[in-house]
Amino acid sequence: MTTDTHTRRLAPAAPTERLRKYRPDIQGLRAVAIMMVVSMHCGILDIHGGVDVSFVLSGFLIGGQLFAEIDKTGKVSLTKFWARRFRRLAPAMAVTIIGTAVLAWLYASPLRFRGYVEDGLASSLSVMNWRLVETGTDYFADDGSQSPYQHFWSLGIEEQFYVIAPIALVVTAWLSRLVFRNRLLVVLFLMAVIGGSSYLGYTQTSENQPLAYFSTHTRIWEITVGVLLAVSGPLLSRMNTGFAAVLSWLGLGTTLVTALLISAETPLPGYAVAGPVLGAGMIIAGGCAAPRLGAERLLDNPVFNFIGNVSYGWYLWHWPLLILWPYLVSWEVTYSDRFRVAVASFLLAVAMHYAVERRFRNNVQLVARPWKGILAGGVATACAAGAMALAMTVPLNLATSTSTAVAVGYTDETSVEAAALRTKLSATVQGALPKTADNYARHGCIDNTEVAEFKMRDFCVIGDPEGKKTIVLMGDSHAWQWNDAFHEIGKSLGVRVVTMAKGGCSPQEYRVINDELNREYTECDSWRESVFKELGELKPDVIVVADRTRREATRKGAEATFKVLKATGAELVYMTDTPQPGQNVPDCLATHVDDISSCNRKQYEALEYTGFRTMEREVAEEYGASILDTVPAFCTKDVCPSVIGDQVVYFDSSHITSSYSKTLEPFIKPTLEEALAD
Repeated sequence: MTTDTHTRRLAPAAPTERLRKYRPDIQGLRAVAIMMVVSMHCGILDIHGGVDVSFVLSGFLIGGQLFAEIDKTGKVSLTKFWARRFRRLAPAMAVTIIGTAVLAWLYASPLRFRGYVEDGLASSLSVMNWRLVETGTDYFADDGSQSPYQHFWSLGIEEQFYVIAPIALVVTAWLSRLVFRNRLLVVLFLMAVIGGSSYLGYTQTSENQPLAYFSTHTRIWEITVGVLLAVSGPLLSRMNTGFAAVLSWLGLGTTLVTALLISAETPLPGYAVAGPVLGAGMIIAGGCAAPRLGAERLLDNPVFNFIGNVSYGWYLWHWPLLILWPYLVSWEVTYSDRFRVAVASFLLAVAMHYAVERRFRNNVQLVARPWKGILAGGVATACAAGAMALAMTVPLNLATSTSTAVAVGYTDETSVEAAALRTKLSATVQGALPKTADNYARHGCIDNTEVAEFKMRDFCVIGDPEGKKTIVLMGDSHAWQWNDAFHEIGKSLGVRVVTMAKGGCSPQEYRVINDELNREYTECDSWRESVFKELGELKPDVIVVADRTRREATRKGAEATFKVLKATGAELVYMTDTPQPGQNVPDCLATHVDDISSCNRKQYEALEYTGFRTMEREVAEEYGASILDTVPAFCTKDVCPSVIGDQVVYFDSSHITSSYSKTLEPFIKPTLEEALAD
């Protein structure tokens, strides 16, 4: 059954209008947009804004179709509209979602598979953008945490637009025709959406970047710009062709220049996406007048036309291949690998265009009977969603162990040396791997990024809360990772342990740029000052400083902090930073159970920023701190094993597991006992 929404039939277009059904410049701009996206994602060229250009194009094309149908028939067939969208999008999307899951099962880390298929399910239901908002995903993170389905966020926004837009636009057009006898209300409505949505996108960027980047209400303005251009098409087509030509060239320049000025450090979406959106709008607006010497002269060519035809498939496949490529080739991705990903995904897109997209888009039966088109798309969507739901129940490809014995970790330096010679992963460790990501410190406290002041809470006090002596463990997440070990030590010594930690915040006074905030980490500075004040009131017996070594470190900053700490009268202990594994250790172990040596890192690589490490240690010694060198508990003179005893050393790509830290109690305890005695 066809659902029709009616408006009053509008007058025929004026003969001076130069609107065209087919716009070769639009096809060329589609090719430019996908090349921008693939180049940026693959790291070939640091150019942003391709998705923003695509949003404008989608709004213009869909808006043009809807208003053309209203002009021609006085109504819109929602059934036909949604059938066209289903035929265009659903089959290729289903193939990509299922195909990506198969590749992930065959090659990727088993530990990632469940999360991947959950993302695949969200993608098949067109809500991936909201899943990324919920998980607080950093789109530009480069730490192995990205999902092969992450790029479905933009398709989710477009598909949500396709559901709501025809109803909202037709109702608004009908009311506008009824009240004003023209489309004034439509224009005002679209301008209100653009203004409100862009304002939310700008303000939310600094407050909640994942929400601003992925949510529908902060991005819908970009699509709406395209719709507004479609509504204004008849007026724009009457522009002077000379002016239109200049406008389109300026638009192309604006798109490319502003896209190149945006970097991974630019707060996005913020104000920066306005450049590519404005540029795309200028190209489209200028092309409405069909100028002979406009940007269409460049955009209209066989190469761009072909790329535009396969752009949807290229978008679908380039990101999954990029994320899974390290697993496919079993080595760290090189610059040439990134070109290989771009080429391989393009070839997949070409194959899918002819084997899947064209078969559904041009199928006579589906075109003639819209309900069949909706049914075909629904079946494709259901197959993808069902496959993902079924995949969630598949057992992970890892051995299990029935052993209830506590896994041995560090005993002495010989245990580290033995671990360096190990090649196979035991069933005990394989069985523990699925829970390794949650094997982090549970005691004590750590403040998150937004917290600007340390406040003493009951759960910050661990060890023996009634102890007469107090140890303070102070630093960033590389101090927090020791909390459980210090809890056990505090209990055994009858000492109160107060934890003062803040993510990404060094206790040493130097300027830090926070990647999550994309700005100077001022919250760290104020938090550190509040900690110093708290130490003055607390009067601890021992202060232990532990933090991640950073290249921003300065001798002046280290000296300023140790001067303050020494003035408290406490004994000082400086724990050297733990080695950096350079990759997500549980993932690596899960994919190399028969050769875990590839998950171990050379010592000279793991001890990053050696000059800064040496400087911090020297400053600590100058101010009388005892040095607790952690390296012997993690590395031989050549290599830093990822498994010691039967304990996985790291739960991610940086932080040690709680279970391994607790086996280091005999390694740490003597230094603390000596400091307490002094």
